[in-house]
Amino acid sequence: MSTLLEDQRIVEFDVRTDEMLVNMGPQHPSTHGVLRLLLRTDGEIIHECTPHIGYLHRSAEKIGENLSPPQWIPYTDRMDYLAGMNMNLGMSLALEKLVGMEVPEKAMHLRVLIAELGRIASHLVGMGAYGLDLGTFSPFLYAFREREIILDLFEEACGARLTYSYLTIGGATHDLPTEIEIPPGLAALTGRPMDTRLQWLDAVEMFLAWLEPRIHEYHTLLTRNAIFIKRTAGIGAMSRETAVSYGCTGPVLRGSGADFDLRRDGESIYTRMYEGYDFEIPVAPFKAAPREAVLGDNWCRFFVRMMEVVQSIRLVRQATEKYLAASGTHRVPYKMSNKLPKDEAYLETECPRGQMGFYFVGTGNSEPFRARAKSSCFCNLAPTAELCEGILLADIPSIVGSLDVVMGEIDR
Repeated sequence: MSTLLEDQRIVEFDVRTDEMLVNMGPQHPSTHGVLRLLLRTDGEIIHECTPHIGYLHRSAEKIGENLSPPQWIPYTDRMDYLAGMNMNLGMSLALEKLVGMEVPEKAMHLRVLIAELGRIASHLVGMGAYGLDLGTFSPFLYAFREREIILDLFEEACGARLTYSYLTIGGATHDLPTEIEIPPGLAALTGRPMDTRLQWLDAVEMFLAWLEPRIHEYHTLLTRNAIFIKRTAGIGAMSRETAVSYGCTGPVLRGSGADFDLRRDGESIYTRMYEGYDFEIPVAPFKAAPREAVLGDNWCRFFVRMMEVVQSIRLVRQATEKYLAASGTHRVPYKMSNKLPKDEAYLETECPRGQMGFYFVGTGNSEPFRARAKSSCFCNLAPTAELCEGILLADIPSIVGSLDVVMGEIDR
């Protein structure tokens, strides 16, 4: 009789769980750097997700008010450190707008070529790291193998592999190199001898010819992988209206169905750089989407980046032809002692993670009164709380990884 009563008590016991506060990060590998997510959970269900930022704050903007603009360029490298060339370009264009500088045609095409190679390298990291977030290692190895060749080419052009300071005020610090030794990674992939010498632009074309068919391999490894689809399709869906209300830009915005890209739709000198180029803007929804996918989900944001790699390959090839045919030099000199006019200028560029803006205020001194950077990743991270509400704990890395944020750009 006592045993029966004990069994009844066990059956009638209240098994509801208490809510817990769980810290994901800032050291967690699935939080893309020093990002801390404070999660309020009920078992495996997320009731609230609060991002905490600022762990990488370096006072870059205050430093910019105490340096001449050419001295501040290396600090922009450290913002989105996976797309340093694009950061350099945005800052240089904003300063050129302030002082009214005209850049030679040759320098403009050189900038497009370098910026789009930087976009490819950045998206390769995004693809590989996203695979790691979801538990697969092979795509990461493939992506970094290809990215290594781009870094070799950048090293030949400017001597650096991560923080370049190459695209500078007036153009670029140096013209593109002529004859180089074939990058080791490219030699290994193409079977060429290590002592092969070729033109830098020929090495770029050789790499693009090798990379282009490999996009299908990436789709096999990730895009069409059944497990990857289960982890991304239909999860983290963000409507077009939500993306616009949060100020999202770049692949996050286009993954939600908004057809907007500053390379085509802006009105600044940045948009004029791309005049005459033939390219498309990948925007969700996609015909290739699996049936489980919905507009604005993790899969759509990932696929936008994959398609942008294809378009950047097209742009690099066109920029190469235009660069070879262009007249003029690679740079208009700009002295550190030059006085800035008593005026202000703001300009945004379409960086790999969205629209990055730079703002300068001049007062007649060589140092700006105000130097400001507007982060694309900050806005893209903003809807995290809304996207993560009501999902499973295991889906947090999938959503945060699809936003592809770089904390150096957010914190500055």
